[in-house]
Amino acid sequence: MRSLTTSPLMAPEGGGAMPTNIDTLCINTIRTLSMDAVQKANSGHPGTPMALAPVGYTLWRDVLNYDPANPLWPNRDRFVLSIGHASMLLYSLIYLAGIRDIRPGGVSNDRPALTLEDIEQFRQLDSLTPGHPEYHHTAGVETTTGPLGQGCGNSVGMAIAEKWLAEHYNRPGFKLFDHHIYTMCGDGDNMEGVASEAASIAGHLKLGNLTWIYDSNHISIEGSTRIAFTESVHKRFEAYGWHVLELKDANDTGDFRRLLAEAKAETSRPTLIIVHSIIGWGAPHLAGTAEAHGSPLGVEEIRETKKFYGWPEDRDFYVPDGVAEHFQAGIATRGAAASKAWDELFAAYRAKYPAEAAQLDHIFAGTLPEGWDRDIPVFDADAKGVASRASSGKVLNEIAKNYPWMIGGSADLSPSTKTHLTFDGAGDFQPPQWGGTYGGRNLHFGVREHAMGSISNGLALYGIRAYCSGFLIFSDYMKPPIRLSSLMKLPVTYIFTHDSIGVGEDGPTHQPIEQLAQLRATPGVTVLRPADANEVAEAWRTLVQITDRPSVLALSRQNLPTICRKTYAPATGLAKGAYVLADADGRPDVILMATGSEVGLIIKAAEKLKADGIKVRLVSMPSWDLFEAQPKSYRDSVLPPDITARVAVEQAAQLGWDRYTGLAGETIVMHGFGASAPAGQLEVKFGFTVDAVVAAARRQAGK
Repeated sequence: MRSLTTSPLMAPEGGGAMPTNIDTLCINTIRTLSMDAVQKANSGHPGTPMALAPVGYTLWRDVLNYDPANPLWPNRDRFVLSIGHASMLLYSLIYLAGIRDIRPGGVSNDRPALTLEDIEQFRQLDSLTPGHPEYHHTAGVETTTGPLGQGCGNSVGMAIAEKWLAEHYNRPGFKLFDHHIYTMCGDGDNMEGVASEAASIAGHLKLGNLTWIYDSNHISIEGSTRIAFTESVHKRFEAYGWHVLELKDANDTGDFRRLLAEAKAETSRPTLIIVHSIIGWGAPHLAGTAEAHGSPLGVEEIRETKKFYGWPEDRDFYVPDGVAEHFQAGIATRGAAASKAWDELFAAYRAKYPAEAAQLDHIFAGTLPEGWDRDIPVFDADAKGVASRASSGKVLNEIAKNYPWMIGGSADLSPSTKTHLTFDGAGDFQPPQWGGTYGGRNLHFGVREHAMGSISNGLALYGIRAYCSGFLIFSDYMKPPIRLSSLMKLPVTYIFTHDSIGVGEDGPTHQPIEQLAQLRATPGVTVLRPADANEVAEAWRTLVQITDRPSVLALSRQNLPTICRKTYAPATGLAKGAYVLADADGRPDVILMATGSEVGLIIKAAEKLKADGIKVRLVSMPSWDLFEAQPKSYRDSVLPPDITARVAVEQAAQLGWDRYTGLAGETIVMHGFGASAPAGQLEVKFGFTVDAVVAAARRQAGK
C-alpha cells in the first residue's frame, strides 16, 4: 500500500474532531458522499473521486467560470469528466455548486439539478445519477462519458468550436467567446488510442483554450499500471506540442491553483497538468490499490476512512452546515457576475450586429437558417450518371454556403469523399502559422478516424452543425463516437463513401460488407444509402432537418445512372425511407427491392422481366429506419403483405433483409468479404448481374 502523505491543508485534525478549515470540510464532503453513494449502490468507483476531490473542488470553487443559475450560458467554461466512471465526483460538484435543473423550454429556477436524495439514488433505475454521466439527463453534465478517451476527444471538439465561434462572431469591444475547456482524464484515457489521436491534433492546432488534468494514480483494474503502461506521458505530450505541468501532490490545492493560472496564461498551446494522486486517499487498507478503483470500500473500511478524515463515523451522506454556501460563494458569485455581464454585452452586440446575433440565436437553439436548402440542385437524367460521393459533394457545398455554421472535414480523404468546401470564404481551420485561420470551415483530421468522430461530437455539443467523412469500411474505427452521437441525440452527419464491393481492386480489406448492418442496428441512427444523384439531394434535404439524431450517408465510388424521374417516381419518396419507384399494371407478380447502386441493377432486371410478361414492382429502400418510422398503412402500401414473392438486392451482408423479403423471399447479397478485381468482374463473381436478379424473380413469381 502506498503511504498516505498529507499536505498541511489536508492533514486530519485528529481526535475524531471535525476539521475546522472550511475548504477541508468541502473536500471531505465530496469524498464521503462518493464513498457512501457507491457503498449504498453496491456498485461504482469510489477511489478516484476520493483522490481528486481537492482537484475538482479547487477547479470548480475557485477557477471555473460557470453560473450554476444559468447552466446554458454560452460563454461558460466547459468541464469534461473523461474518466466517467468517477461520476460521483461530478455529481458531488453539481450538487454542492447548486446548479439548477434544465427542463424543456429552459432552466428551472425552482429545482436544483441534483438533490441529496438524488445522490443517494446513485446508479438506481430512473435516477438522475446514473453510473456514468449522461448529457441531457443531468444538468451540469456537458457530455456523455464512460468509454475511456471519448471525453478527451469531445473536449478537443469543444476547443475547436470555441475558437471558431470567437473568430466568426467576436468583434472589437465584443468578446463574446473567450472561455476555457477543462478535462479530467486518467491513466485509462491516456492508454486509449482515441485520446492520443485527439491530443495529437490539439497540439497541431495549438488549442491554447484547452487544459487536460491527468490523474496519474498508476492504478487500473488489473493492478499497478506498471504491468502495461510505463511510458513517459510527460514527454509524449511535449512531443505533441503541449505545455506540460506537474502537480506533485493532488492535495496541494494552492499549487494546483497556481498551475491552473499558468495553464490559462499559455494561449498558444494546450496544457496537460499531470496530477500525482493516491487512489482512495484516506482509506487505511485500500488506498493506492486496485481494490479502491471499481468496488465499494466496505462498511468497516469506510468507517475507518471517515475516522481518518475526522468525520462522523456513523453518518452517511452527511453535508456539514456551511459547505454548500462556501462552495457557492466561489463559483456561483463569480459565475453570476460573469453571465450577467455577458448578457448585457450580447444585448449591445445584438443592437450593433443584428445579423450575427440572429445566427447565434440559431446556434444556441439548434435551429436551421432560413434558406439553407434554396440551392439544392436537381440532376438531369443521365445513363452514365455520377458517383453518389460526387453528387453529394455538390449538394453539400450548396447547402453549406447557406448554412454558415456547418463545418467539417475528413480523415485525410476529402479528395475521395468529396467533402471539401470549395465556395469563396470557406477556408481551412488551421492556426495562422499553418496557413489558415480559426474561422476556416474545412477541418483536416488527418488519419484519425476515431478522434474525428469524438471531435465532431464536441463540435455538435456547441450547436455547430458538424459533419465528418471517410470510407465506409473505416466506420469500424468510429463505432464508439457514432454510438455516443446517438446517445446524446447529436445531429452529426457521417459521410461514408466507397460503400460496396464496387471499390474493386482495393479488395476485401476495403470492401464494406457488415458495416451497413452494424450501423442500422445502432438505435437512434438514420442510415441513408441513396440510389442516384437526386436521391442524394433528397437525402441531404432530409437529414439536415433531423436535429435530434446522427445520420449516416453511404455513398458510391463508382458512377450511378441518374434515374429519369419522368419515367420513375420522384426522389422525394426518399424522405419516407422506401417508396415505389415503378409499378406494374395490376397486381405485381414480384417485388424487387434494393438500396444504393443496386437500384440501377433491379431497374435493368425489371425491364427484361417486363418484356417477358412478368409484372414487377420496383422499390427503392434508401433508409430502413425512416421507413420503419412510417405508419403501417404506408409500409403496407409499399410492401403489401399479400405479395410474398420478393427479391432484395444489396452488396452487403444479408442480416436484416428477411424483415422485408419474408422467409419465402430471396436475397442477392454478400456472404463473404469480397475480392480484389475490377468492379465489373466482382459483380459477376458474386452474382450481382441482371441474369441473377431475373432468375431469382422468376423463381419467386413461379414463372
